[in-house]
Amino acid sequence: MVPTDFKGLIQRFYHLQSERVETYRLFEEQLVHEITQAFCGISKEVLEIKGKLHNEFDRPDLSEHIEKLQSKEKQKLELTAKLQLARQRAQDHPEDEGCQEKIQEIKQEIIKNKEALSEIMQDFKYDSEECD
Repeated sequence: MVPTDFKGLIQRFYHLQSERVETYRLFEEQLVHEITQAFCGISKEVLEIKGKLHNEFDRPDLSEHIEKLQSKEKQKLELTAKLQLARQRAQDHPEDEGCQEKIQEIKQEIIKNKEALSEIMQDFKYDSEECD
């Protein structure tokens, strides 16, 4: 259930974001079905928070941060899936040196993505604490 007070909403958002990080850990363990369900539930609630921040609290700035975050999280999920496929391909074709290069490329993209996510979270934190 999405909280209705501002601080509760902000805290819930942080909780959901940490849940998302934990879910990526599960992804690496290949629990695909559970992961898909978890991401759907998290995204649905994050979008509810985004809507409440924009419409009920008149905070389009925070809503925009969440929109950027959702986009980067989608990209991270796609990159993580690509990495899993590349690792599987490398395992299936150990003679193909290009597989290891592809894995390193994807890992670099994931690092850049995580840096962007961190920046968005910093901006969100700064802007959400202005009201305290």
